[in-house]
Amino acid sequence: MTIRDARLGTSPITGESAAEIAESIRTLVDRGILAPGDALPPVRALAEDLGVNRNTVVAAYRLLSRAGAVETRGRGGTRIATRAIVPLEGYAPDSVLRDVANGNPDPTLIPDLSPALATLAGRPVLYGEPTIDPSLERWARAWMAEDLRHQEELRLTVTGGAVDALERLFADALTRGDLVGLEDPCFLSALRTVHVGGYRPHPIPVDEEGMTVDGLQAALEAGVRAIVCTPRAHNPTGASLTPERAAALREALAEHPHILVIEDDHFSMLSRRPYVSIIGSEHERWALIRSVSKFLGPDLCLAITASDAKTADRLAQRLTPGSTWVSHLLQRLVVALVDDADVMAGVERAAEHYSARNAAFAEHARTAGLPCRPGDGLSVWLPLPAPARAVTQQLMRRGWLVRPGDEFLLADDSAAHHLRLTVHDLDDEDAHRLATDIAAAVETVLHTA
Repeated sequence: MTIRDARLGTSPITGESAAEIAESIRTLVDRGILAPGDALPPVRALAEDLGVNRNTVVAAYRLLSRAGAVETRGRGGTRIATRAIVPLEGYAPDSVLRDVANGNPDPTLIPDLSPALATLAGRPVLYGEPTIDPSLERWARAWMAEDLRHQEELRLTVTGGAVDALERLFADALTRGDLVGLEDPCFLSALRTVHVGGYRPHPIPVDEEGMTVDGLQAALEAGVRAIVCTPRAHNPTGASLTPERAAALREALAEHPHILVIEDDHFSMLSRRPYVSIIGSEHERWALIRSVSKFLGPDLCLAITASDAKTADRLAQRLTPGSTWVSHLLQRLVVALVDDADVMAGVERAAEHYSARNAAFAEHARTAGLPCRPGDGLSVWLPLPAPARAVTQQLMRRGWLVRPGDEFLLADDSAAHHLRLTVHDLDDEDAHRLATDIAAAVETVLHTA
């Protein structure tokens, strides 16, 4: 017998065990016979059609749900999952609007690579050599060890940027369908990495002091197998962990030492806040990721990951010299830049610039009647008394391209009443104009609601 449906036609769901039924449904999806959003047969109906116990079908649907292949919608039944489309960071190249949505560093503050590039000639690197260049390891160890003194053993790995590090860490620690605790609102690249990998995001709310303790506790009780935390300059909110909040989070994690805790310290050298960690000295699986993209430029796709020995060994297995290593020329370029006093002085000027321009815009926003805290990072998180999506439409008519907060949310609807604004390249006149235009757009939305 076959289950007949507008999508299924005469193609059967088959199988006698839960694994066979789940595999049959996946095959129908792969062949395009079932599409995202399509309903699967009710449990009782499919069990009768296949001549199996209804618990077998329940188990099959559970397998598919854990793998992220189906969604259970209560009375709406079980449906083929719709892959979430996560917005991307960066410029809108075809827009004629003034772009304050991009989240990019200021290109004029990225160091000139020309002098350093001229110094890179040297012995070629051959197959079988260490994946991390000795010169980079010496510098990175000093950089990371200062903030990780509480860890008995520190191992370093180099990857092609922070997202590459996340992908490799997830691939080693997780299987498809596992829960991953992500901050809510969430950094877009982390959310995209989770979706693409077939994992399931579990929201952990963020407030002015960073990841919340109650949110972390709920995630742990839900069974997350990994957690990603931004210790400072959280994107999009600009929040940084306070020492008190970090201590409370470490206490909550103390009973779960085997959960992989990843800290993404993306703003590192540019941050105006101290680094504090949620990784306790007894925690067994952890990683701290620091990329160079914010202060040396996004095109230098390189990140350093410090981790426990077991995690480092597993990462090393995924970084094979000659196939998946990070170019030693790129590694040496990074070392040449960070060893240059003039370059590092420029990085410090960039840090001061981002902080000052965010603070200046926050003051213009407050003057326009919009309460705003500048936070830390490349952008400002602006709360609104009206839905952000509607405000963005009004701002487009005034010549501005902005990013609504709902693009970053997992579950917390309050993000839908925020804008994330990259304002560090606005002078005072433009910052004032943007703030007053936002206030006018809010008034228009409120009066037309």
